[in-house]
Amino acid sequence: MFKYFVLGILQGIFEWLPISSEGIVSLFGSFLIKGFNPVDIALFLHLGTLLACIFYFWKDLKEIIFLKNKTMFQFLAISTIVSLAIGFPLYKIVREMALGNFLLILVGFGLLFTAYFHQKKVFFELDFKRLALLSGILQGLAVIPGLSRSGATIFALSFSKLKPDEILKISYLMSIPVVLLSSLYLFLENKSIIVESWPALISSFIIGLLTLKILISFSKKINFSKFALLFAILCFLGAIINFIL
Repeated sequence: MFKYFVLGILQGIFEWLPISSEGIVSLFGSFLIKGFNPVDIALFLHLGTLLACIFYFWKDLKEIIFLKNKTMFQFLAISTIVSLAIGFPLYKIVREMALGNFLLILVGFGLLFTAYFHQKKVFFELDFKRLALLSGILQGLAVIPGLSRSGATIFALSFSKLKPDEILKISYLMSIPVVLLSSLYLFLENKSIIVESWPALISSFIIGLLTLKILISFSKKINFSKFALLFAILCFLGAIINFIL
């Protein structure tokens, strides 16, 4: 049980950071947990941080569900369909793949360019549909262990006039329908996964809620170029950690 609590804590901390929680949890899960594919465990533990996300953004979600915010509903619909179309077949391929440090480094460099262009104020912007499409594509690719979902979607969403805290909020809202459907699929594939991993779901929910509040508050106090630079550094650190371990 303690091993699952540890995995849940790792998920709760790294889910909101561009360091690929899936990559790190898969890595530790391969050593700590026997009987489950580590990628499946890593993907399923997103359910804990999903509950934290729902709890934190409940007011925004109600507006989206009841179509009071039709723009965001359409954005999430497009990005979710694209993410699933790319992510599901890719998941079938990557279950046995090694961690993708190279992809994590690519996200880091992408965020470095994001920081540079925002500082120079020559960053081009995408229209609503293209922004949803790009975000959905990168979120779908993030099923590859090592490629950070939050880092990839934050990079995509930076092609807009959105503020840092708004970018974070949309990035995390994007995860809700995708994580919900993928968790349901994993549960139907192996119903014993929730029986074994419930301690990790609890710890990932609690830690995820605490770290989410901290990160959202921090994003409001720093300009975007510094914010993107910080996340780029975290990407590189995540790649180094994956390589060492």
